[in-house]
Amino acid sequence: MSTPITLTVGDILLTCNSMDVGIDHGMLFQESDRRRLPKIFPIDGNAESTAINDLEVGEICFCRSLRSMVPRLEFLGYTLGTVKADYSRVVKSDMDARLIAHELDPSEKQQPISFEQFILFIKRYSVARLSDKYVKNYDEEHIAKQGVFAHDPAIEQLPEGGSYRDTGGHSERSHFGNLLGFLTPYSILRVLAENPENLDLNVVWDYGNFVEAGWADDYEFIACARRTQTYLVGTEGKSDTSILKRAIEFLHPEIKDFFRFVDAGDWHSFSGAGSLGKFAEGLAKIDVHNRAVFVFDNDAEGREAHQSLLRHALPPNMAAMVLPDIEELRSFSACGPEGVSNVDINGRAAAIECYLDLRLNDRKPPQVTWTNYKEKQQVYHGTLDYKETYAAAFYNASLESIKAGQ
Repeated sequence: MSTPITLTVGDILLTCNSMDVGIDHGMLFQESDRRRLPKIFPIDGNAESTAINDLEVGEICFCRSLRSMVPRLEFLGYTLGTVKADYSRVVKSDMDARLIAHELDPSEKQQPISFEQFILFIKRYSVARLSDKYVKNYDEEHIAKQGVFAHDPAIEQLPEGGSYRDTGGHSERSHFGNLLGFLTPYSILRVLAENPENLDLNVVWDYGNFVEAGWADDYEFIACARRTQTYLVGTEGKSDTSILKRAIEFLHPEIKDFFRFVDAGDWHSFSGAGSLGKFAEGLAKIDVHNRAVFVFDNDAEGREAHQSLLRHALPPNMAAMVLPDIEELRSFSACGPEGVSNVDINGRAAAIECYLDLRLNDRKPPQVTWTNYKEKQQVYHGTLDYKETYAAAFYNASLESIKAGQ
């Protein structure tokens, strides 16, 4: 038997493969999560300073906190709602099996706890507080009503998920992990995150020893979302793409690899809302299977193109949206034939640059200028004056200065 590859959370074993690479868990991680095993070297500032090339192969793994993994799990489809559906499926399967068994053995059994009660069970036990000390006769002691779980009635009411499953353990922590084994590994990760005390647990995909033993090559372990798990985001132009990319890197770097971007100017000689609409129509007509989202500016042209696109039936894997109305744009300086006045520019002149911090020290207060009249909507379309300047300031700003509101 070869050295195993394991996926663990707080040293609770979720998956184990010893004969081959097995389940690909790379989409749970990003390349920056490839580092030294946390047991050997804690994940802190010092760990980041050690280059992967300087480590022994057997020391390398993928590791990130459960807290930062939750958004990735959600993008992979493991929301609390889907986990609840999985829980209900297991409960139904158990009940069906009991009905068959009761034809031979009519003894009554307790009903499984509800999903809400199950979450309360998860919240009662912090994984880090459960002992990982090996106890030779752990199962016998539990049956004899000894130990941390001995008097918890929920233990006997958890779904079984198959008679073959091991629900015992050799320690409090392994026992707790085995009790949750009726769920899939990623569902277990998601429900454990409902207990705030679990959020700082390390989720570790330990493959280094497997590679060092010669059973696989390092290049077989790849991080980041797979192509079929990503979203194609279509925008009106390069500025929109650049701003959205940078915003995601600032606000949610833990999921940035789930997005790929294309703007109307990439495939057409002209950018803009109309070109983006035509691009979306084209993808829908050729039945592209990528998950795609088309983002229109919240101005008159963007809304017109969005409404025109919605007249076509988009397939389930595609969606279109307009940037949202926000309070900050309900009283905005605008210049037109009748002079300058404060008006609501939502739906008329709110390009993506209007959602940036427009307080620049070397500029007058921001203003939009009305340009052309849209007959169908009976409103003027407007553009933000010097919008390139605001975009440039956003590109040049540091994350620290943005958080400080500078």
